Amino acid sequence: MRACIRRGSKQIGGSCIEVEQDGKRLLIDLGLPLDAPANTVDIVPDGLVLDGTDQDLLGILISHPHLDHYGLLAHVDGSIPIGLGPSARRVLAAAAPFLPGTWPVPSAGWNYESGRPIEVGPFTVTPFLVDHSAYDAYALLIEGGGERLFYSGDFRGHGRKAALLDRLVAAPPADIDALLVEGSSLTRLPLDARFATEAEIEAQLVAEFRDTKGLALVHTSAQNIDRIVSIFRASRRCGRRVVLDLYAAAILAATGNLNLPQSDWPDVALYVPELQRRQIKRAGMFDVLARHSRNRIFIEDLAALPARSTLLFRPLHRKDLEGAACLTGAKYIYSQWEGYWDSGSYDEVKAFLDAHGIPKVSLHTSGHASPVDLKRFVNAMNPGNVVPIHSFRPDRYPELFDRVEPQPDGQWWPVRSGAPASMENA
Repeated sequence: MRACIRRGSKQIGGSCIEVEQDGKRLLIDLGLPLDAPANTVDIVPDGLVLDGTDQDLLGILISHPHLDHYGLLAHVDGSIPIGLGPSARRVLAAAAPFLPGTWPVPSAGWNYESGRPIEVGPFTVTPFLVDHSAYDAYALLIEGGGERLFYSGDFRGHGRKAALLDRLVAAPPADIDALLVEGSSLTRLPLDARFATEAEIEAQLVAEFRDTKGLALVHTSAQNIDRIVSIFRASRRCGRRVVLDLYAAAILAATGNLNLPQSDWPDVALYVPELQRRQIKRAGMFDVLARHSRNRIFIEDLAALPARSTLLFRPLHRKDLEGAACLTGAKYIYSQWEGYWDSGSYDEVKAFLDAHGIPKVSLHTSGHASPVDLKRFVNAMNPGNVVPIHSFRPDRYPELFDRVEPQPDGQWWPVRSGAPASMENA
């Protein structure tokens, strides 16, 4: 078996790997680069034929539902099967009507079940559920021709599903020839450092909510389910209800996990801002609204009890909140990657906060493994070689791991080190 990193050997985001056995091929992830100005077909890595005419391309395996891993599915013909976690598939379908631009809904294909092998031509694919900030995320074991490649996808060991990494480390798959492992944190942290746990984020949220005299505005991704759980638990500990918009309510329902906060729970309310009401009308999403209207409130209800409410904030809430004059004593808690804030993506939110004298607090932890957990994971896997992926600092891998063999974008390499393989450029 041989492999080719189509994109991602020296960058975070836009990951895409191709594997080949007996002339048949699979793609692993097909991500939109983080710095892409738009989702256009010219960004698809060179050499890929995605219009359905390449009969040797058996399908595309998506590790998890983040755009930098699945976004270029927008340019894939619907006849090509897509592998994905079943909950992730539902989440992406639920999100699509709410989002602007080209947000692909994956075609039918294989639904992952952790630990259950899937036969795809000459390949055997085994997904492993991992802890990540995206719901229903997987690492993937690819076997072909008696050789084994393990792709970590994006993972961590400090979220609400940290036990998944512990289990994988305790009982790793054996005889891994090549381990493609992410190294996102190598840009950010010293090699002996750890990220805050999601439980620690919850405790910090409790402290901030107790210190907030008015409405708590928490700005996070509705698809970061671990963070939604932290917000809900912290709010409940402080006597606050969590106020969702319809997008967040639809995402939570799409997980299919009734142990997660839902729009009909007693401590949860639905508020649909004006801009979203227009969106619902344009798209005819009245059935979605009806399913989540049991605890629906209106702006006057939110204005009546701001000190007992935590709003899952989105920028489209601004005009509603200004009109209701309910921002006295409010606090804005930014709970996302700080890079979005620094890039200017939220300049209008900054102006909104300044205009109303609302303080900003940042509370976040990474969706990616710390260097300490990366080392623990790689040592347990004990692969024949370690191949950097999804990192701006592949040069730091040898400081943590043995047998590091970097591979450039666009070049085929043998999965089993030392095995004969055609090494021509792809």
